Amino acid sequence: MSTVTSQQILDSLKQCMDPEIPINVVDMGLIYGVNVSTDNKVNIKMTMTTRGCPLHDTLVSDVKRYVNKVPGVNDVNVEIVWEPIWTPEKMSEAGKKMINFGKQKTITPINYETAMPQGAGSVVKQEDGSLILMNEHDQGFMVNQAIIDFWKLCNGQRKITDLVDSFAKITGLQRGQVEKEVLQLVQQLRDGGLVIIGEPEVSNVQFKR
Repeated sequence: MSTVTSQQILDSLKQCMDPEIPINVVDMGLIYGVNVSTDNKVNIKMTMTTRGCPLHDTLVSDVKRYVNKVPGVNDVNVEIVWEPIWTPEKMSEAGKKMINFGKQKTITPINYETAMPQGAGSVVKQEDGSLILMNEHDQGFMVNQAIIDFWKLCNGQRKITDLVDSFAKITGLQRGQVEKEVLQLVQQLRDGGLVIIGEPEVSNVQFKR
C-alpha cells in the first residue's frame, strides 16, 4: 500500500475553492492541519471565514471530495474549529495577490438597491471535473457548483436584493443568514470581471458563450 503524504493532500486541496471567494481553501488559510495515519486515513482540521457561512456543508463536502482524489486515501474526517479565528492575514501571499488584500483601489460603489448584476464570461469544466469561470481576458477562477449557480442567477434582470432572496431559497436558509455572503460574492465576481453591474435604465449585456 502506497503511503499518502500531507503534501499530496494539500496539493489536491488547492483545487478546492472557497464557496464565497474564488480562491482555494489552502491559499485562503482555512486549512489548519492535515494528519495522515499509517493506514492512510486523513484527518483535516479547518475553519471557515465566518461562523454563519451558509455554504458550510458544501465546503466540507468539497474538501472530502478532493482529499479522496488522492490515490490510496482510505477515509476522510473533517473537523471544523473556530480557534484561532480566521483573519485575512492567514492567507498565503499568493492568495492575497489574487484579491489584492492591502492594496488601495478606486472602486465604484455598488448601489445594492438598484444594481442588477449581469454574468459575464463562460464556464469551463476541467478534465478532473473541476470548474473554472473564465472572464473576457481569459483569466480563469476556479469555483465550485454553488458559485456557478449563483453566477447564473445574475442575469441582468435581478436586483441584488432579489439575488439574496433567490439564494436564500436555494440554500434553505433565512435571508439574513445569506445577505452578507451574497454581497461579498457579487463584489468578488465583479472584481474578477465575471459580472457587470448594470442599472435598471441601462441595457444589459448578454452572457458570453
